Amino acid sequence: VSRSPKAPFTTSTLQQSASSRLGYAPSRTMGIAQKLYEKGLIAYMRTDSTNLGEQAIAEISSVIEKNYGKENIEVRRYKTKSKNAQEAHEAIRPTHASQRSGGVTDDEKRLYSLIWERTVASQMKDAKMKRSKVTANIPLKSIPNFSITGSVLLSPGWLAVDKDARGDDVILPDLKMGDELNLKTLQSTEKQTEPPHRYSEAGLIKELEKRGIGRPSTYASTLSTIEARGYIEKINKTLHPTDTGEVVISFLEEHFAHYIGDTFTAEMEDKLDLIADGKATYLKTLKDFYKPFIADVKAKDTLEKATSMGDAPEGMQCPLCDANMVIKLAKNGKFYSCVRYPECMGARKIDGEIMEGPKKLGKACPKCGKGELMEREGKYGRFIACDNYPKCKYIEQDEELRKANSTGVHCNKCKDGYMEERKGRFGIFYSCSNYPECKHIIKTKPTGNRCIFKKTDGTECGELMMTGTKTIPERCSDKTCPNHNPHKLEKK
Repeated sequence: VSRSPKAPFTTSTLQQSASSRLGYAPSRTMGIAQKLYEKGLIAYMRTDSTNLGEQAIAEISSVIEKNYGKENIEVRRYKTKSKNAQEAHEAIRPTHASQRSGGVTDDEKRLYSLIWERTVASQMKDAKMKRSKVTANIPLKSIPNFSITGSVLLSPGWLAVDKDARGDDVILPDLKMGDELNLKTLQSTEKQTEPPHRYSEAGLIKELEKRGIGRPSTYASTLSTIEARGYIEKINKTLHPTDTGEVVISFLEEHFAHYIGDTFTAEMEDKLDLIADGKATYLKTLKDFYKPFIADVKAKDTLEKATSMGDAPEGMQCPLCDANMVIKLAKNGKFYSCVRYPECMGARKIDGEIMEGPKKLGKACPKCGKGELMEREGKYGRFIACDNYPKCKYIEQDEELRKANSTGVHCNKCKDGYMEERKGRFGIFYSCSNYPECKHIIKTKPTGNRCIFKKTDGTECGELMMTGTKTIPERCSDKTCPNHNPHKLEKK
């Protein structure tokens, strides 16, 4: 059996290979490749061509003859399979094949080596493998045959360069037809049809290329963008949609399905190619797209904020009116909401437990005077707010929580409030109870002392001291004060 080498790298195949072999994210791969290109070590790294120039092939053949023998040379000219390929550049290859290693950093050296091996291997003979199969027959109709396949490398060919692609030999025992085998162990496992595996970064890039979506220059930035916006997250090298991503997709599929379909992007790429070839004008292409698109956008101007994530599981009914429910996303996470909202305020937590609605307190809002105060449950506990939100953004913490969270230390800014423990997206912090009128915040718990560090004018700092570390129990809460980092003062 013969195994042929793969074609030289295009942008997408480089990103795929660097992801699977080196563990590099596409954006990281392109950043390293950019540095190698700027140093003159590799050809241009944004290409969908697998072609090599005649001069490059001649140099590669010379390297193969010198290091692996003339008998291993097999000149190959590859054809690009991508439908929308733009072959203005060669494939990604070393500028000089005679240079076995290149780059300064470890990342640069590893990526250069990957490119060099792929390029040189592409011009070498096939690897020859001996494959064998042993089938064991049990003379009972109810028991199927058992088989095992082995393989041994006979002639390495291109695998002499790309050893990571070789794999291990599987050597089977020397058996003849009719030999009897003794059963040592028997294991029975039950398997079920499983859903398709989630995409890895390499797999997603391969799928984008297969569907004709994007260009070599956009694959890495596309993945980086959707990850940076929180639409996907990487878990154990596979990509998972986040709650935010599901909401965005649900909204787009409902209102802009045409523009996010596979065919739209691929068709637009074709139109751009026609413009590049002079077979279409860019103004007409833009007008044909823009007129219906802007009409669709204007028609959606009155839509409410996107929160829906689809229908709730069957049997999940509204606790108030028994209607069906939908999954929605709020700041506190996913929950079930009645389909009749806002006529019906029925809601359940994601585990099915009934959610209590906002509790009216029968008090007028002290800020706007028009709204009524309501007790709500937020991400960081109970709080009281005006029901006239978002026109009125008055908010105060529940009195019981306020007493429990108060440090008893007076705020040194407004002189009236107390410093209270609060929870934010980055953890616990301490702020004035008079927020938002007073926005004084410190990072750790105040000790109740004031900073006595002498300024250049002879006055004391006077800011609140806060808890420090084991070696430095307290320090000034003012970042501009030298006593904020007292260990530096001790060194002086």
